[in-house]
Amino acid sequence: MRNVSAREIALLVSKAVEDEGAYANLALNKLLEKYQPGKLDRAFATEIVYGVLRNLNTIDWVLAHYLKQPLASQTIYIRNILRIGTYQIMFMPRVPDSAACNESVNLAKKYGHAGAAKFVNGVLRNVARQQQNLKYPDHEESPVDYIALKYSHPTWLVERWLKEFGYEQTVALCEANNRPAPNTVRTNTLKISREDLITRLKEEGVGARETSFVPEGLNISGFLSYRTLKPFQEGLFQVQDESSMLVAHVLNPSTGAKVLDVASAPGGKTTHLAQIMGDSGRIIACDLYKHKLDLIMDNCQRLGIKSIQTEVADARELYKKYQGWADYVLVDAPCSGLGVLRRRPDARWRKDPSQLPGIVRLQKEILQSAAQCLRPGGVLVYSTCTITWEENIGVVEDFLRGHSEFIMGDLRQLLPSELAKEKTAENGYLQLMPHIHGMDGFFIARMRKKGFE
Repeated sequence: MRNVSAREIALLVSKAVEDEGAYANLALNKLLEKYQPGKLDRAFATEIVYGVLRNLNTIDWVLAHYLKQPLASQTIYIRNILRIGTYQIMFMPRVPDSAACNESVNLAKKYGHAGAAKFVNGVLRNVARQQQNLKYPDHEESPVDYIALKYSHPTWLVERWLKEFGYEQTVALCEANNRPAPNTVRTNTLKISREDLITRLKEEGVGARETSFVPEGLNISGFLSYRTLKPFQEGLFQVQDESSMLVAHVLNPSTGAKVLDVASAPGGKTTHLAQIMGDSGRIIACDLYKHKLDLIMDNCQRLGIKSIQTEVADARELYKKYQGWADYVLVDAPCSGLGVLRRRPDARWRKDPSQLPGIVRLQKEILQSAAQCLRPGGVLVYSTCTITWEENIGVVEDFLRGHSEFIMGDLRQLLPSELAKEKTAENGYLQLMPHIHGMDGFFIARMRKKGFE
């Protein structure tokens, strides 16, 4: 196996993302497994890949100041070598500018020609010398352009957030999206307590500290890969963000209940529901694609869960088979994913406002179908990993207007005290924000169908 530097791995990932439409996390993991760099190189490559994607707008704007031809006119390799070099110069102060330039030149020689190497050298040395002289748009005269460039977010998102949240909140949200998300896991309390899992992880050389809100959560650090950890292999934990864990607590299914999870893959919430129920009762996990359901069963086998069965199904059609069947229904709906941009830095550049109406229409259709699967007195939870009004409370309010048999439930007894204080918790829903709550952006609403308990 040939020796490949961290910078070259980052370049190959960048090429796959831009040229092949690959997801950054999957492309990076694939190359890290292929070349197996050391711990420091692994961390360095990861920092560059995600850092470039988080700051792509800003980096391209900076580079445009030192190019006679548009950046798009360069080959895909040279274009991304310039981005990787610029990111190191501007955002990685521990990397000497000379090293960022020289290593970029070496990559240009390998993936270009002699002229390209000289070109890369000249551009990056200009960036290093003159970056402090660049003037961003005025934040008062052009707040959209200023935030979009300073904090590297699409203009349409910045415009939207300024209208919804105001200037300070928009900046704080963009800053939160540009910070690496913690490595959060859920203790599998069917096998081990959180305290004992901390001990086991420390024995593996992994740092672990309790999360702020949920009783099963841990933020862990100091490891190469989840899959290499014995506690993971033994099914002692599941990778899951803290906001996602709150969904199962809000549904709060009782022991022995019948639960329908209508869009369940890859199964983090599904297996959490089984955990809360003591692996009793019956949980039917549905998804459109069998290969996604296979991921759930793989997790069930590792976690030692037996109460979940999977079914390939269109969530919009489930009412035909499960009319009035479930005690609890979870609709973790497909969404725009704007609450998890800190975890998926390439996603912000893949989103488009024209996608939203179609997503909302699908969410409403799924919720309409799922509601019919619930027995009288049953509980319905609707959740998303986004922060848009129309995908969240807008969908719920539209549903309630046409379904008087459903009422919103008070969440305060189901949430930790800090979140129970949120103004909307009493009214049955919660909007979590990365810059306010320190976890992924999530929406959770709880409704009960009127009738006998």
